Formats: sequence, structure tokens, C-alpha cells
Amino acid sequence: MVAKYKRVLIKLSGEALAGSTGFGIDQTVVENIVRQLGAANQSGVQIGIVIGGGNFWRGRQGTNMDRTTADHMGMLATVINALALQDALERHGIQTRVQTALPITSVAEPYIIRRAIRHLEKGRVIILGCGTGNPFFTTDTAAALRAAEIHAEVILLAKNVDGIYDCDPKKHDCAVKYKEISYLEFIKNGLSAMDTTAVSLCMDNRIPIVAFGLSQENSILRAIEGEDFGTIIK
Repeated sequence: MVAKYKRVLIKLSGEALAGSTGFGIDQTVVENIVRQLGAANQSGVQIGIVIGGGNFWRGRQGTNMDRTTADHMGMLATVINALALQDALERHGIQTRVQTALPITSVAEPYIIRRAIRHLEKGRVIILGCGTGNPFFTTDTAAALRAAEIHAEVILLAKNVDGIYDCDPKKHDCAVKYKEISYLEFIKNGLSAMDTTAVSLCMDNRIPIVAFGLSQENSILRAIEGEDFGTIIK
């Protein structure tokens, strides 16, 4: 492959990991991700991953639970996904490190910027769990923050939808897909494909976002190669 980007931050949603089941981890989906990450890693692309936890826990799940408690439960859900992805990558011979914003030193390293960058320089894939480590912030915002910190050239937003639409394509047949949209237009139109705080942070740091469907064939590799598909926010 001929990569357009040397260092990328991939945001994987928990829902995308669940595949068609909507809950848990679909091993077929994970194997597909690992195959693509392995090819990119072999080509010298430095890969950071921020992973969501929506396949296990999302928000308050319709309860009256305290928001802080619910958000901390979501952070722990991201660790489950991070460890599962690490295991799959290492079984395929890809050196991987999990770092978490909350200290869970028995299973992962604490997130330290310089250590994360050093892992990337050594060719290791880093998986960043627990979001920002703070309640009231989404893993989308964590992806924007980590991308800025590790100096990623782009955020690759792997979703269960093949791009960004003007309304939910699962609910509205008339939904129109954007090929390209500006940060400000995204925020002004109140689009929900990514958290507006995250988009604003990317705008401030001039980090483009490429949104695409994880289920599309070789979508991660195609995004790294700079193929014109999905939706770009810039």
C-alpha cells in the first residue's frame, strides 16, 4: 500500500465492533480490523487507536444513574474493547500497547504522551482507553485530544455508517450524504456523527477528520491511502 498519512489516529466506535449483533464483540469484525491494521503497520504507518465502549455501555442506558458514575462505567467498557483488540493484534504478531487515562496498572500502562509517541516511533500500535479520563466528555473528544497530543495527521472515524449525512440514514430514506463539509458547517447544522466538542478541537488544531463505514471493504486501508470515499471534515 502507498500511505498518504504517516501517523494516524483511528477512532473505533464500540457499536462498530459489535457488528450486526449490536452488543458485545464480533470476532469477524475484529479479525477484519486486525488484518488491515497489520498491513498498514507493515507499511510503516504509525497507528494510534481511541476506542469506544458503546457495545457494552452507553450513557445512562435509560436509568436515573448519576452521570459521573455512568460515564466511569463507559470508560471501563472501553478497556474491555481495548484488551480484546490488543489480544487479537498480538496473536497476529503486531506489537501493541494499551494505555488508559484512568490508572489500571494491572492490565494497561497509564497514558503518558511521551511514552505513547515513543511506542509509535518503535512501530507499536497504541490503543488508548478510558476516553479523557473525565466524565461529561465523549470518546470522540478523547480522539481529538489524543490526535492533537501525538501530532496525528488525521483522525479516521470508523463508524457503522458509511459517512456523514444531513439526517439519520437509518431512519430517513431521504438522507443526503456529504462528500466534504467544513468544521463550522458541521457544528452549525447540529450533525451528530461526531461530538461537536471534538470537531471544535480538531478545527482549532487543523486536524482533518475522515468518516467512513467500518464494514466497507478495506475501509481503514483505503482511508490511510487517502482514497476519496466517506466524508471528510476539514
